[in-house]
Amino acid sequence: MPSNIKITIATEKDIPGIVALHQANLVVNLTEVEKQGGFVTTALTVAQIQTVIQQQGVFIAKDENSIIGFIIAADWEFFKQWPIFEYMIQLFPSFSFKNFEITTTNSFQYGPICIDKNYRGQGIITELFDYMRIQMMEKYPLSLTFINKINIPSYKAHTQKLCWEVIDEFHYNSNVYYVLAYEMSKPNKLV
Repeated sequence: MPSNIKITIATEKDIPGIVALHQANLVVNLTEVEKQGGFVTTALTVAQIQTVIQQQGVFIAKDENSIIGFIIAADWEFFKQWPIFEYMIQLFPSFSFKNFEITTTNSFQYGPICIDKNYRGQGIITELFDYMRIQMMEKYPLSLTFINKINIPSYKAHTQKLCWEVIDEFHYNSNVYYVLAYEMSKPNKLV
């Protein structure tokens, strides 16, 4: 990762930069060609981002004053406001990961995550993820997320660079999603 990049927990003054990066990578704002570089599925409002910042669950990478990456990490209570997460929670009893019983109290939803397209491939994702992991493992032993099967760049980044494990898949609104899990006490072996 370039030495000029700083990783920290976001504050409210970071919201405009987070919103700009989020909107630039939100799936509904991209062409089919742009989607091939990866995309963010979950639309977030300023108020929703503000809520997670207040919970200290937004982690950012900055180059000078520009937000060039972020991770949202929050409890299931926050994410239940979107029907897809409510659906995923209902599937928890069918998921299997190591010796964990997957619940809404021992796990959290990781993502969306986004790295500015001009900064991808520089190791920022692994450093940003590990910073988030260290902060969140104080509260949760386990993290879950899902990735649309057509989002191949995100799938590769999570399974190859971050070592997440695919534990299942599900169908929702004509899309197929991988379900991934990560044991938070496990340092990322690529960091």
